[in-house]
Amino acid sequence: MKTEKFDVTGMTCSSCVAHVEKSVSKLDGVKSVNVNLLTNSMTVTFEELNLGTKDIEQSVDNAGYAAHVRQLTLDSNVSTIPKIDFVKQEQDEMKMRWWVSLVFLIPLLYISMGHMLGLPLPHAFHSTENALMIAFTQFLLTLPIVFVNKKYFQVGFKTLFKAAPNMDSLIAIGSSAAIVYGIFAIYRIGYALGHADMETARQFSQDLYFESGATILTLITLGKYLEAKSKSRTSDAITHLMDLAPKTAVVLRNNEEVEIPVEQVLVGDIVVVRPGQRVPVDGTVESGNSSVDESALTGESIPVFKEKNDTVMSASINKSGYFTLRATKVGNDTTLSQIIRLVEDASSSKAPISKLADKISAVFVPVVIGISLLSIATWMLLGYPFDFALSIGIAVLVISCPCALGLATPVAIMVGTGKGAEHGILIKSAESLEMAQKIDTVVLDKTGTITEGKPKVTDILFNKSITENELLELAASLEKPSEHPLAEAILSESENRKLKIQVVENFQAIPGQGIEGTIGGIKYFAGNLKLMNNKKVNLIEFNSIADRLADEGKTPLFVSDDTNILGIIAVADVVKPTSKEAIDQFRALGMEVVMLTGDHAKTAAAIQSQLGISTVVAEVLPQDKDKEITKLQAAGKIVAMVGDGINDAPALMRSNLGIAIGAGTDVAIESADVVLMRSDLLDAVTTLRLSKAVMLNIKQNLFWAFFYNIIGIPLAAGVFYSALGWKLNPMFAAAAMSFSSVTVVLNALRLLRFKPTGQKREFEDELINKQQTNQLINKITNKPITVMSEKTLQIKGMSCGHCSARVEKALNAIDGVEAKVDLENNSAKVILTKDVSDETFKTAVDAVGYEVVAVN
Repeated sequence: MKTEKFDVTGMTCSSCVAHVEKSVSKLDGVKSVNVNLLTNSMTVTFEELNLGTKDIEQSVDNAGYAAHVRQLTLDSNVSTIPKIDFVKQEQDEMKMRWWVSLVFLIPLLYISMGHMLGLPLPHAFHSTENALMIAFTQFLLTLPIVFVNKKYFQVGFKTLFKAAPNMDSLIAIGSSAAIVYGIFAIYRIGYALGHADMETARQFSQDLYFESGATILTLITLGKYLEAKSKSRTSDAITHLMDLAPKTAVVLRNNEEVEIPVEQVLVGDIVVVRPGQRVPVDGTVESGNSSVDESALTGESIPVFKEKNDTVMSASINKSGYFTLRATKVGNDTTLSQIIRLVEDASSSKAPISKLADKISAVFVPVVIGISLLSIATWMLLGYPFDFALSIGIAVLVISCPCALGLATPVAIMVGTGKGAEHGILIKSAESLEMAQKIDTVVLDKTGTITEGKPKVTDILFNKSITENELLELAASLEKPSEHPLAEAILSESENRKLKIQVVENFQAIPGQGIEGTIGGIKYFAGNLKLMNNKKVNLIEFNSIADRLADEGKTPLFVSDDTNILGIIAVADVVKPTSKEAIDQFRALGMEVVMLTGDHAKTAAAIQSQLGISTVVAEVLPQDKDKEITKLQAAGKIVAMVGDGINDAPALMRSNLGIAIGAGTDVAIESADVVLMRSDLLDAVTTLRLSKAVMLNIKQNLFWAFFYNIIGIPLAAGVFYSALGWKLNPMFAAAAMSFSSVTVVLNALRLLRFKPTGQKREFEDELINKQQTNQLINKITNKPITVMSEKTLQIKGMSCGHCSARVEKALNAIDGVEAKVDLENNSAKVILTKDVSDETFKTAVDAVGYEVVAVN
């Protein structure tokens, strides 16, 4: 089985999509076909033994379109970049056609309709005697418009003759009917003038319809140009991700630095990364250290410190130090390439909600042609003249808009999945996106999802004979030779406080109880209550303290000498800072929250009490997690499972929506429908909110498309003419049709304003963290750092994430300035530790191509 991607040209509406899919699906050996109108692409899964790409291309050609296997660029490690950007090509072509059409349409309208507006015209263009000259001039002005828009006729009539008409067929028939009638009128005018029948010549000179045909073509082309321009914005997220890929890399070859194209980097190569450079491939740090900005991939705004053996992802930015890395993933295997592939696959997939539009689109155009012919016949039978009936038929053809139906779903999905990727949320398919908005129950794994996943010291309690740091230093010294899981937490806390590890003699591990050892000639014990009781240590009041800590879900470590307790160090897998807010947000969305954990009931109850979780299932064996999901589903719940471990993989697959949290294992990520690049539950909330926003947008688009056609077609057919005198001119019908498609795309683009959960809080926390850092520096250096003031800059010209990044970099380069740019509000908030003039800000921003319009 092979999957191949094709670029398809000639498609203009959902009927085109339906015909292409139907044509290819008929081929023997084809398993699945997915055609995307938005990206003009097609993905086909087929049996290689029975079928070749040439057969698929021929099938598309027989349907009236053209398909070519997607050719990829050779100058990038991102495999999904096609050699030819067909969306850009379409946009440029439509722009050229629009301008050429407009140049000839203006004089055509001036000659044909100028007298109605009282515009000055040469006398020759007024008299009936010159009717033939007037008509022929209009015909000549119409020809260039027809020629430059010939694709409508080529594709429209080709698909019509193959019994698979599309939107181009409607345009071709409608405009051709107007132009052919105009040519017929020229002959009638010539015949009438030859026989001195001035009344007939005058009548036909006023009903030429050349301007209608030309205006239809021009307005449709304008609509297509605006649509193409808007469509290009829907894929901005993918384009921005592609732009992150460095084109070259510096590698060490024979101990010399050599700059090579990034696609030539091999697994195992040593790659040099200097300050300010993007990391070209995935790898592990070989030497050096630095703070690395991974925000483009994870959405995390604060740089992450990297040192030897730490993993670094491609497209992240080295902020400060020099380091080398050993390449582990290159080319199509890098994190960036996989993210782009996931986003593209999700963008090109179809949501179940789109099936209704697909079914209607398959029969839409033939039905519209039938309605048009029926309207012409009906009005003629009612005694109305042919030109009246013809204008009704043309209006019906032109106002019908299957392209709005075809765009309703894919534009919203592309913008939504791209917006998710922008914030570190990778949605694998449109089906997952639709499922997310139906979720009513969220099941959370505890370890690594709700909690940090590794134990930390939470409490240090000591008696009067010892200080807090002395107790911790003693415990760390005893635990240093130990392999107990708690030892890591105690040693980590000791390192953070820069305490000295003392030499331990006569070290002995007591299984199930703890450890003992001698320091400075004194025997010490560290362990659980059982060890203390066995050694007959006097616990004083610490026994009740230990019970309280246990009730809070913490593990108490008793530290004593031969006779007396010295203190207790409590260790726990602490709750992540954002977990409480995330769970509150889930409940605010009307969802039931369930926590699954293998921990004992007392620890689970402590977490439940701390976070206010409604339902907790404790002491669950790893293999039974998916059974708990099944129980919830059997009770009628639609379940999302959020987890990170290998033991979560079955539950992730069993759930209606599996969400793998960022620090998770490869198995969990592979099993999930949504992958969160960060280990933050708030991103799971954002996923569900984004899904609801996208599905609401799709429903709005479908409503508009259906409503437009339900109202527009009867209006064009003259249903309201007898009662209300309403008759739609074909030119206005063309304008309305173009407007409907553009409206659908623009409505989808509103999703670009979507804000992730907790974004404001993160920004505020980041500013607080910076101020706390300043205070720490002040303590260390005794040099006061004063936050003199805060200012807000209003900035003109920013339109994307790259723009805001450039402005933010320029502002942060100013001495004494810390800046954060808000693209949504076209502003930047700056904190000043020095006196900086407004002019300095304006100069810095102007230097990168933008403009400061106000400083508050």
